[in-house]
Formats: sequence, structure tokens, C-alpha cells
Amino acid sequence: MYVAVKGGEAAILATHDLVAEARRGDESVPELAVSQIREQMGVACGRVMNEGSLYDPDLAALALKQAQGDAIEAAFLMRAYRTTLPRFGSSEPLDTAKMAIRRRVSATYKDLPGGQVLGPTYDYTHRLFDFSLMEPRQAPSPLAGEGRGEGSRDASRKTSTESANDTGFRDPSSAPSGHLLPQGEKEREPLDAFMPRVPDILGAEGLMEEEAPPAGDPRPFDLTREPVTFPAERDVRLQAMARGDEGFLLGLGYSVQRGYGGNHPFVGEVRVGEVAVEFVPEELGFSVDLGDVTLTECQMVNQFAGSKEVPPQFTRGYGLSFGHSERKAMSMSLVDRALKCREFGEAATYPAQQDEFVLYHSDNVEAAGFVEHLKLPHYVDFQGELELIRRIRKEREQRLAEQQEALPEAAE
Repeated sequence: MYVAVKGGEAAILATHDLVAEARRGDESVPELAVSQIREQMGVACGRVMNEGSLYDPDLAALALKQAQGDAIEAAFLMRAYRTTLPRFGSSEPLDTAKMAIRRRVSATYKDLPGGQVLGPTYDYTHRLFDFSLMEPRQAPSPLAGEGRGEGSRDASRKTSTESANDTGFRDPSSAPSGHLLPQGEKEREPLDAFMPRVPDILGAEGLMEEEAPPAGDPRPFDLTREPVTFPAERDVRLQAMARGDEGFLLGLGYSVQRGYGGNHPFVGEVRVGEVAVEFVPEELGFSVDLGDVTLTECQMVNQFAGSKEVPPQFTRGYGLSFGHSERKAMSMSLVDRALKCREFGEAATYPAQQDEFVLYHSDNVEAAGFVEHLKLPHYVDFQGELELIRRIRKEREQRLAEQQEALPEAAE
């Protein structure tokens, strides 16, 4: 029990006002709207949704605004709100093979069935400042030819003699409305409605480890309702990593690549897009489409030399995350494969291979709470340690003084 400082409540209320003032900043600068954060900081919103365990872009944007851009604080707000929501049931398993693809790349197959879709990515940008972003841009006209990637300003110089239909928009039948194609790609054929996953292609040849649900296909473990025990099953590990800190998982994934995990994988596939969520109400007995969610899925392909029971084959690491968050999904898939070491008879030598270490330390909300609680009053604890140090020092000084007094007597 802490001894509270007198008058603490008034001081705490005052800090709320100071936080609001600091959040608003210079009032001569227009205030950020939640819709602006949602639409223009989608990657940050995706991280907050992942680590907050709640898919809601509007709430993620609000949390970022309220937390002044602090992603961990924003995730804490999301989790706190999540605990107030009623739970009606579980959705049907999502079929990412039927994803409305926005981006899809593979490092294993050049001519991937269904094609590679470069989509929006920073991978090929020059990492140089675009100082034109310092000034606000006018909202593009639907017929202005925007969406042509770098150099899109040239597109706005189109003359009135050009075809009114040459707008640069993707055909509505090939992608969700609002997503645009680069210049010259509007005449491409629509994307396939069904794009097989790379591990499924390897599995058809018998070269990929088989994955099947446990006997009876039980309901997945829910770590938000049940205590975690170790060793943890894969469903628990994937849940924990899905809401784990991106930076922590990135560091662990990097350690695996540097030799602290025994795997050097290939990116079988990374895909980003929208997937339908379906729910079966008990009173209806058939599935109802609740809407779409934006997901990023990564499947890592790892070599396995085999054992006495298992022939040489490829093994997989899996990552799935809300929003466009490739780094998170890739890190998650690296660590997922590392955590499967015992299943393949590999020694669990490194941190990324130890489920207790990964699961207990990947939760940034819990970690932040435990670290930051050190700022709270620890007066009684400190006074106890202070008295202990003083007593020990006093006893030491007395012992040294006695030893000094004994020295002349020993000399005589």
C-alpha cells in the first residue's frame, strides 16, 4: 500500500489539462481530424490495431490522436476499450486465397500463378525527402489522372484533347473502388479472383510440410480469456505474436537471420488486400457477410534436411496482421518457424526459439506498464532499502574500527 501525497488529486487533474494543451499544440495550426489520421496514416493505424487486438481504423486513428502519436499508448487505449465490448461469437475462418489482392509478391517464383502485383510499397523508393509534401495539395479531381505513382504531377498536365476515359483508374471489376493503377496498367487484364498460396503449390508436389488441425478441430485457445501455460501450442504463439510489439518481433526475426535460430528462409509470398469476414448466427444457421478487413499475410519457406521419420522438405513460417503491415507479418513468420524447432527435433538454443521468452516479452502494453510503473510512488519500499543500506554501512564502519584497534595490540 502506498502512502499518497496530500493534494495529489488536484495535481493529477491539472496534468489532464496540460496533456490536452500539449496534444493540441499551436492553436494557429489547424487541428488534425480523426479522418485525416485514418486515411493518411494508415500504416500507423494498422500497427495500433494489431497491438491493440481490435480491428477498427476509426478507433485506431482516435487512439493515435489522443496519445499524440504514441503507438504503445494508443494500443493500450484500444485494449482497454476492447474489454468493454460484448462478444457474440467467432467468425468463420478467413480464406486468404480469396483475398481481393492489392499487393502480392514472391521471392521464390518469378512467374507466380496469378501473377505478381507490386502494389503500393516503399521498397523501390529512394528514401529521399519529398519536400513537396511540406505544402498541402488540393484534392484531385476524379478525372485528373492521379494515382500514377512518382511523377504523378505530370499526369495533371493532361490536355483537354485526351480521352475523358483515360483516367488511370483500375477497372472496378479488378479491385476495390478507390485503388488506382500506375500509368500504362489500366489496360491490364483483371486480377484473378482466386490466387493460390505458394505453400499450397509446393504442397501439391509433396515438398511442403503438411498442416492439419488437431484431432476434432477444437476451438482455438483464447489467450485473452485463459491463462497461458508452457510449452505453448502454435495457436497460442501465433495469437501472442499477432498482438506483439512489432519492434521486438523484428529484432527476434533479425536474430534468426543472423544465425541465432538456424534458419535462413525465402519469402514464399507476401500478400495484402481485403478479405471477407463471415459469421454464422445460431438462429439462421448460414453465414452472413459482415464486411471486409484489410490484412497482410506472409508465408516463409524454410529448408529442412529431414529426420528418421520425416523426409527432406520445406517447412513454413506464418504471419498475419491487420492493415498493410508487411514488416510485422514477415517478422512474425520468421519467429513462428523458429518456435517450431522442437517439432522438428531441433535444439531450442536461442531466444527466438524459446516460447516462454517470446510470449512473455512481446506484449508491449504489459511491458510498458511494468517498466513505467517504476515512476509511481515507491516511498515505503525505498525507505526500507535506505534504512537497510545505512545499517549495513554503520555495521561495516564499526567492524573496520574494531579491526583498526586490534592492529596495534597484535603488533605488540
